[in-house]
Amino acid sequence: QVQLVESGGGLVQAGGSLRLSCAASGRTFSGFAMGWFRQAPGKEREFVGGIRWSGGSFYANSVKGRFTISRDNAKNTVYLQMNSLKPEDTAVYSCAAGPIAGSAQNLYNYWGQGTQVTVSS
Repeated sequence: QVQLVESGGGLVQAGGSLRLSCAASGRTFSGFAMGWFRQAPGKEREFVGGIRWSGGSFYANSVKGRFTISRDNAKNTVYLQMNSLKPEDTAVYSCAAGPIAGSAQNLYNYWGQGTQVTVSS
């Protein structure tokens, strides 16, 4: 059993930055891949990026070059650094954990509750 809690969301102007955190409890992240997803109003939830246990990361084209995922396994925490934010980045951002890295939602067994990111123009 793993519990994931996101934090760091908020309101930011276009062009600004935010760093989201995802902290795990209940058990360790050992061996797990992590993914970040987002859901904007009226839209389907979409993949943002992921990171493997080894630290290799990968991203959706919409955020590539602007967002960076990192992890601190000793702290059981994963981060999503978001730079050059755009209004279209506005969404609820959720982190997820699973045994296999990838962009498909069903790869992930555990999900956080999400944190709101709002980018104003």
